[in-house]
Amino acid sequence: MLFTTPLSTPRLLLREFEEDDWRATHPYESDPEVVRYQSHGVRTSEESRDYIRRVRALASETPRRVYDLAVVLRDGNRLIGRCGMHVNNPEMNEAMLWYVLDRSRWGKGYIPEAVQALVDFGFGTLGLHRVWADCDPRNPASFRVMEKLGMRKEAHFRENVFLKGEWCDSLIYALLDHEWRARAAARSSST
Repeated sequence: MLFTTPLSTPRLLLREFEEDDWRATHPYESDPEVVRYQSHGVRTSEESRDYIRRVRALASETPRRVYDLAVVLRDGNRLIGRCGMHVNNPEMNEAMLWYVLDRSRWGKGYIPEAVQALVDFGFGTLGLHRVWADCDPRNPASFRVMEKLGMRKEAHFRENVFLKGEWCDSLIYALLDHEWRARAAARSSST
């Protein structure tokens, strides 16, 4: 499913990547502080360009399983990050989330806003049963995003992944469809 109309929030648009978007993504994808807890390292400009090409190719697959979207400020149309969802287990209606944001935009609530729209799309449009995400416990900003979305911590795996020359722990957070429905109802009744 290609997004002919982007997902929209009060401050953001989540849209398909365009070929030239690598120019906007490269500054944060090459920032060591931004990618510190990402599974990839600092990207070269060619790696940033290749990533956008891969994302665009994945967006046209049928059935679509990867939704990696540009996070764009509505005011000024500036690309500031990305968030994504991989339907990694279609038989179980389960997807994994990720997100990354330009460091100059940290602490402003953009990622919870963007990921909430993506989660709403996953449960509401794709009919998912479970959405989950993982993060390094040394990255409290990431697990706070998950908690703001109503995700609950399911596990703390010790030294379960070897990344960037060291064994790292992982926190696993998840949200089920009925939990999402209850939160969505509470959100709509408070507006």
